[in-house]
Amino acid sequence: FVQGYLVGLMFWTGPSLGCRSLLVIHHLSGGQWGLVTRRIWEAAAKTTPLMLVLFVPLTFGLPHVYQWAQPALVAADPILQHKAPFLNAPFWIARTVGMFAIWTSMAWLLARWSQQQDADRSGALDSRFQKLSGPGLVVYGLTVSLASIDWMMSVDPHWFSTIYGFVMMAGNGLVALAFTVIVLALLGAEAPLRGVVQPRHIHDLGKLMFAFVMLYAYLTFSQFLIIWSANLPEEIPWYLKRFTGGWEYLMFALIIAHFALPFLIMLSAEVKKNLSRLTWIAGLLFVMRFFDTVFQVGPQFNKVLTVNWTDIAVLAGMGGLWVAAFAHFLRGRPVLPVHDPCFSQVLATDHGAH
Repeated sequence: FVQGYLVGLMFWTGPSLGCRSLLVIHHLSGGQWGLVTRRIWEAAAKTTPLMLVLFVPLTFGLPHVYQWAQPALVAADPILQHKAPFLNAPFWIARTVGMFAIWTSMAWLLARWSQQQDADRSGALDSRFQKLSGPGLVVYGLTVSLASIDWMMSVDPHWFSTIYGFVMMAGNGLVALAFTVIVLALLGAEAPLRGVVQPRHIHDLGKLMFAFVMLYAYLTFSQFLIIWSANLPEEIPWYLKRFTGGWEYLMFALIIAHFALPFLIMLSAEVKKNLSRLTWIAGLLFVMRFFDTVFQVGPQFNKVLTVNWTDIAVLAGMGGLWVAAFAHFLRGRPVLPVHDPCFSQVLATDHGAH
């Protein structure tokens, strides 16, 4: 149960962190490309306190998922003893709480300023978003890299990859974009988004999702190529475990459905401009992000690919709580930031008329 709980926790933390990163990138770069989806990202980013609460049960089951939390194994393993000052339960919990405090503070601060911007037409708050988002993006990169080590890489404490933090960041961005497209498809048929969301807005999201598909594939293949060619005994077993026991079939499914198929379909500009078609691709990527999380964590616990009913129950239960929190935060705000200085550009049609 605890192993399945970790997989569900890692999957649903992804949209929270990924949407927060897209939000700060939008504030940092400016423009209209993220204005129709800004409220979606703000609502998703505000779910980070929920994920911290959901981390609490995991702290009681650390020995069931992490070898460094088992004193008997640590006493018999010189490598674990060497890493003990960093990989120990109190310090691990303190780092997790600290990272969530940083993410939550920034998400709620940006959302608070955004709410004040809704009531203030003077533009006095406009510069605050960019000033916070620059350092915030750097802090996000550092903290997510640390989180990838603590939560996922340390499941196998003998293995390491210097690119793993980037892999996790790219995965978070990809699942966040897929979720954004799905929500936009649900909201786009209703007022006030109906008629406001133009094909060019969908095209922007499609191009960004296409870029993240390629980025994630590039990073994961680079990691595999470097480790496989080096063939070091402390690195290569991570992949050897995933080449047997049915895990190789999941790996091939990820290559096809997580990269090759979406990549080939999204080569077409028409697909990236069509919301209904793009939603199907987003749905496929959203599902495959879960299976990729299973692929990252599962082989450390099971030599043979297995699916337990508790894994599905945990995934659905966490998903229900997460979606409920997201809907609550989204429902409490205007769905469009009409006082953003770039918002008038959003109302222009694809033919240039307002």
